[in-house]
Amino acid sequence: MAQTTPEHAWLLGFRPTGDLGGHTCYTSRRNNTVWFTKSPPLEPPSYHQLVFRNRFRQYAQAWQDLTEQDRQNWEATVQSAGLRLTGYNLFIWYQTYRSPAHLRTLETQTGIKLL
Repeated sequence: MAQTTPEHAWLLGFRPTGDLGGHTCYTSRRNNTVWFTKSPPLEPPSYHQLVFRNRFRQYAQAWQDLTEQDRQNWEATVQSAGLRLTGYNLFIWYQTYRSPAHLRTLETQTGIKLL
């Protein structure tokens, strides 16, 4: 059963979302934080869920395998382009969608080589 944010939640100093202890919370369309008891999955993950989880695990490992300079280039690109995300987010997006044309546009705009 969902409930709105308790009166003392403002003491946390932030608007939490996701799993927090035995609870899950999110922000509703009316800008209220909704809390409910975390419910465990009723079935094991499906084949497709496992495939996508493994892909993202590989993407995260690929990010770790980049040199420090390459990671800094991804971060500098998003800052220079004024994107509201991190270099890691852009890297994961690229790994997911494989759109070199979009990256070439960013490289042209920022002058930073990514690939």
